[in-house]
This record gives sequence, C-alpha cells and structure tokens, in this order.
Amino acid sequence: MLSLSKINPHPDVYSNESYLIELLTEAGYLSPEIIQYAQSQISPPESLIDALIRLQYLTEDIIAAVCANNAAMAVIDLASMSVPPEIIAMIPADTARRFKAIPFADDGFSLNIAIADPLNFETLDSLPAILKRDVIFHVATASAIKKALEEYYPEQIMPAAGMSFGDEDGDAPIIRLVQQMLVDAHKMRASDIHIEPMEDRLRIRFRVDGKLIETATHPKKLLGPIIARIKVMSSTMSIAEKRMPQDGRIQANVGEDKQIDLRVSSVPSNHGESIVMRILDKSALVLGLPQLGFFSDDEATFDRLITLPDGIILVTGPTGSGKTTTLYACLNYINRPDKKIITVEDPVEYELSGINQVMVKADIGMTFAAALRAMLRQAPNIIMIGEIRDAETANIAINASLTGHLVLSTLHTNDAPSSVARLADMGIKRFLIASAVRAVMAQRLVRKLCDNCKRDGSLTDRQAQTLNIDVSRLVPGQIKGPRGCDKCRNKGYKGRMGLFEIFEIDDEVRNMINDNLTTPQLRHRARELGMRTLREDGVRKILAGLTSADEVFHVTMGDSN
Repeated sequence: MLSLSKINPHPDVYSNESYLIELLTEAGYLSPEIIQYAQSQISPPESLIDALIRLQYLTEDIIAAVCANNAAMAVIDLASMSVPPEIIAMIPADTARRFKAIPFADDGFSLNIAIADPLNFETLDSLPAILKRDVIFHVATASAIKKALEEYYPEQIMPAAGMSFGDEDGDAPIIRLVQQMLVDAHKMRASDIHIEPMEDRLRIRFRVDGKLIETATHPKKLLGPIIARIKVMSSTMSIAEKRMPQDGRIQANVGEDKQIDLRVSSVPSNHGESIVMRILDKSALVLGLPQLGFFSDDEATFDRLITLPDGIILVTGPTGSGKTTTLYACLNYINRPDKKIITVEDPVEYELSGINQVMVKADIGMTFAAALRAMLRQAPNIIMIGEIRDAETANIAINASLTGHLVLSTLHTNDAPSSVARLADMGIKRFLIASAVRAVMAQRLVRKLCDNCKRDGSLTDRQAQTLNIDVSRLVPGQIKGPRGCDKCRNKGYKGRMGLFEIFEIDDEVRNMINDNLTTPQLRHRARELGMRTLREDGVRKILAGLTSADEVFHVTMGDSN
C-alpha cells in the first residue's frame, strides 16, 4: 500500500488530503503510479490535490462528487446561483471565511450551506452550534466557494489570535488528542475505549483487565470533533449521520512498528453520540494453551479434543468471558497447510493468515445459516462458528459435525452441562446432541496477581468455607494477595487468565442425554466422572499463587460445589 505520510495537506482547501486521496483511489480516479508521479511534480507550496488537478488527472467536479458521495450529501452548482443578501447575512463574514461556507437557502427549518470540504469535522460540528440553527450541508467545488466568498464577503478578515486549529505541521489538536488516546489505551493494555457524553462533560474510560477505569474528562464541546475524527479514521462511518448506530474499523499505529485494529461502534444517547472502540491486538492470538490459563492436565485434555476429526466442541460463558480469544487461539494452534479451516463470524474480529473467514451480513441475507450452507460446499476440515444463536444454525452445525467436520463454536450458558438444555430449548433433538457434541468447556476470566508485587495473603473464614479450602493444610505464604506497584498501576493485578470447566461427553453421558436427564443430574454425573468446576479450577489457581481468593469468589459466585 502506498504510504501517504509525506503528503502535505493544503489547509486552505482540504482538511484531510490523505484521506481524500484514498477515497479518489477507491473510486477509480487515481492509482499509486499516478499519485507517485504527481508527488514528484509538486511545486511547493502546491498541494498534491492541486498538482493532480494541474496535471489533469482530476477535476474539481470529480473531487466534489466523491466527497459528497462519502458524506451522503448533495452536490450543487453554486456558481450558477444568485444568493439574496438576507440569506448571506445569516452567516457573519468572519465565520463564512473561517469555515469556507456559503449559505444559499433557508426553508424556515434548516439553513442550506455549501462547503467544499465535507471531510472537515470542525466545520460540520461547529457551524450548527455557532449559528444555533439546523443546517443541511451541500458540496460545491473549491473554486466556486472561493469565488462566492470574494463576491458575497469581500472584506478580508483575518482570524483572531488563538483561532487556528492547526500547527505548523498541519496536525490539529483533536487529531493529536485521539492519537494519544489510542497510544495510552495500548500502553495500559486496555481492551476497550469508551467515549461517553455526560450532561456537562465528556468522559473517557478504558477497560483494563475487565475493569472500567476513568482516564480523562474533556469539555462537552469536544464531543463532536472527537467523534468526527474517529469516524473519518474508520472511513466507513458517515460524519453526517448522528441519529442511527454505526459500525466501523480502524487500523492505527501506536508506536514504532506497532499497529492495532479497532472495532468501532457508535450509538446515539440522550447527551450525544457514544463511541466504544474494541482494541483487537493480534499478539493475543499467538498465545498457547498455558498462557490462556490451562494447567497441564486440562491442557492435555483440551489439546486432545481440538484435534478430533469430527464433532462439535462448544465454549460457553457470558459476554466478556474470553470465549472468542480461546477459539482464535485454538484455530491458530491447529492451523496447518493440510487443514482447510473456514470461519463464519459476526463480525470478523481478527484476520488469521491461512484461514478463510466469512463475515455475517444479515441485511443482504448472509446469515450464520446461509454462510454455513455455503461453507459446507467448500469441503472444509474445520469450521468455526462465532456463536450458535438459533435452531437453524445449530442444526446445520450438528449435521456438519456428523458428516466428518470438526465444528468449534460458542454458546451463552452459565456452565458446561447447561449447554445440553440450551440446545434442546432451541429445538434440537437430544439424540442429535448426544451424537454430535464431543465436549463443552465453560470459562470465566479472573485477574492475575502482579508478579512484581504480589504479597502473602490470607483467607477469611467465609472464603475458606465457600471455596472449600482446608486452611490447616496450607503452607506459609501459599495464599497470595494484591499489593500494587508501578508495573501494575498500583492495582495489584496485571493481565487475566481463564478458569475452565471441561465437560466431556462419553458413552455414559450420551445415554443420560438420550434418557432426558435434567441438567443437575448431568452435572452430578459429570462430577462423578471427574469434571472439575469453575470454582474448583479457581481454587487451584489460588493455591498456586496466580490469583486472589477475592477474584475467584466474585467470578464464581453462582457456582456451587
């Protein structure tokens, strides 16, 4: 991909020239060769866009059309209009020149304004607030805007000191603020960034090790520019649309040779748009089973299960329990040249080399079920389904497993044995469940104690009783607790690990499923056959000094021994 980092944006016309170049390239008007040639022909202070127009690779009409299409705005011929003085008077001359905006019509509800650069989020967000009017933006060519400014606002008014939003490098403070936010989130190992408008302020929170931490507050007036900047970075989100939820993706550099992917979601709230960015760090995918939190015995069991030739293996747990990370780690582990692996996901969170990944698009009929039907005609060895949500998807998954495919998927249940009842509630016949499902693994995430500062801890009587720990058999210093240091930001915890409950379905359990036994009966028999509960796995990790009793007690509160 051609780097645009050396493009020098022309601040007098386009606020984000590099992104405009990308839009024009995607629209088929430019190619990397044309861009490279035009860069070599630039005569400073000429911008790249100016050079492309001079070399006749572009016209202002083409630029206006591409910008308007991206921003979902209409193109107008401003040069052919004669705007009445009373309309011109609706925008003060200094404001019109600052934002390069020309009012041309007022329908009594909204003021119609022509601009050349709909990628300028400062203009889109500031003008309605300054004018205290609903505004409908339209796109005109840069030369038409310039000519109209000279005709309707002939007096040249320089912006007051401090009005500039740029610096000598052309980098706006909002751009730097958003970039620093991403860098800080990465340094703190955050999994999510939450940008939340409050009544009188803008709150920024990071989710670190499963806990939300407020990291900054800003004046409410920065909400619009920050959100617009993020939408511009995502390239698929519309700046003009603020009333409907939107989704997008961002690739951002957060350090030397370090790039992260972000999944962006915007939702309108009562105080303005709220943005959540999920940070997708591909380094998590190279984790082995021990790094996920498996002890050697569970690792051996799960290693054997994910290398079976067929059947369904389910990973269960609530949202945020690490199910997707576990599945991706499994795929990364079993991904070999002699295996064809296809996934169907909503959405594709990580791109895995050598694996065919299909994204669900329900609005065009590409549902989980439709994608699965198509995938089976691709003769895969292994299929990963992001989530089994309905009977149709479950039936296709079961049929695939019974015809020689290994199927990995997730399900929302509290524990492993409950997955049988969940599938039965979807309408799946029990004999099919018994025949197809090889194992179910429930999991939760607990915070790991910081290796740099963890200290000797203790158990309360209630914790010892609830966790079934015989304190008389503990050796001094075996129980650890959090202290806090610079490496863990004085939290006492750094990173997370899994607690696992592996429910293998053997012949005896299959007979119990066919006999319509209840979940408590299945769970009781699974315990007799050696299944370790989430809480029991947590206790092992407490005794190994990896996590604290408080963490396990909190996460397994609904578990019973």
